[in-house]
Amino acid sequence: MSYLPLIIQLVSGAAGGNIAGSLMKNLNMGTLWNSVAGILGGGLGGKLLGMMGMGAATVAQSGSMDMSSILSSVAGGGVGGGVLMAIIGMVKKAMK
Repeated sequence: MSYLPLIIQLVSGAAGGNIAGSLMKNLNMGTLWNSVAGILGGGLGGKLLGMMGMGAATVAQSGSMDMSSILSSVAGGGVGGGVLMAIIGMVKKAMK
């Protein structure tokens, strides 16, 4: 099993969480918590793509990393990180 797609998803999730935090100032939780939420979202986003037949699952079956699998890991992680950060930010704001 290759851990490279997972690492790419987690790193891009952290980046996605911080980008979403900088774009949505009212949901921003700070760099640390944006990164934590992004890492969790990146892992979940990659897992969801794998369940749909794209992303890390196809890499594990084929055994090689090509440009499309790297880009799908980055996209799944980044989008998942941004979405989860926004959801957590909305919940936190609603609880105030």
